[in-house]
Formats: sequence, C-alpha cells, structure tokens
Amino acid sequence: MQNEDTIEHTGTVKSVENKHITVNILSHPACSGCIASGICDLSGRANKEIIASAGPEVKAGDQVIVVMKRSMGFKALFLGYLLPFIIVMLILIVLTSLSVSESVSGITALFSLVPYYVIIYLRKEKVGKSYSFTIKKLIK
Repeated sequence: MQNEDTIEHTGTVKSVENKHITVNILSHPACSGCIASGICDLSGRANKEIIASAGPEVKAGDQVIVVMKRSMGFKALFLGYLLPFIIVMLILIVLTSLSVSESVSGITALFSLVPYYVIIYLRKEKVGKSYSFTIKKLIK
C-alpha cells in the first residue's frame, strides 16, 4: 500500500551483493499518470536498474517493491534543475547590470555550470548517500 510521502515501484531482484540489492524495474504506462512522473527518473525509460539498501531476505528473481521518499525526488529536482537555473540567471543578471555585453554574459552564465556540475560529480559519493532506496518484499 503506497503512502502519500513515498514513491513505490515494483521490480525484480537482479543480484544481492554485500549490503546492496540491485533491482530491475520495468516502467508501466501507469507511470505517465503518476503525480511524481515529472521528477521520478523511472517514468522516462522502459527498464531501470536501482541499487537499494539491503532489507528483507531476498534472492535474485524475487519480486520486490522499491520505495523512495517523495522529498528525495524534490531534492534531486532542486539540485539537477532549479539550482543550476538560479545560478545561470543570477550570473546573467549581475553581468548585464555591470554593462557586460549580452553575448559574453550569456556564454559566461552557461559556462558557470561547468564548475557546478564538476563539484556535484566530485561529491557524488556524499550526494548519493543522501538518496537511498529501500525495498519491501512483495508477498504473493
């Protein structure tokens, strides 16, 4: 049963290694009607692979439910889209108010995203730890 604070998808366990479980999720047409389809990466592709924290005893081939907190989706949306947009707009506004030409302002604003995404990439371990999927065993 899905909680309003979570996003859930059913999937099949691909492998179990140490404390991580790899789950294949097949998107269903119903994903397009989900309220979180705009922020959930699961709605765009047919087959996804999710690495979840170890939970109940499962083995390869078991059917499970992958659960993510809805707030994590909004955080990903902020880091991936909103914050870069804010950075570009701020730099563009500041440079144009300093009478820098529009073309230089625009190019500088776009290139300002390079250090942003480099920092995100270099801190991917720390950022990745804040996004965790859990699983629940599907009872048939």
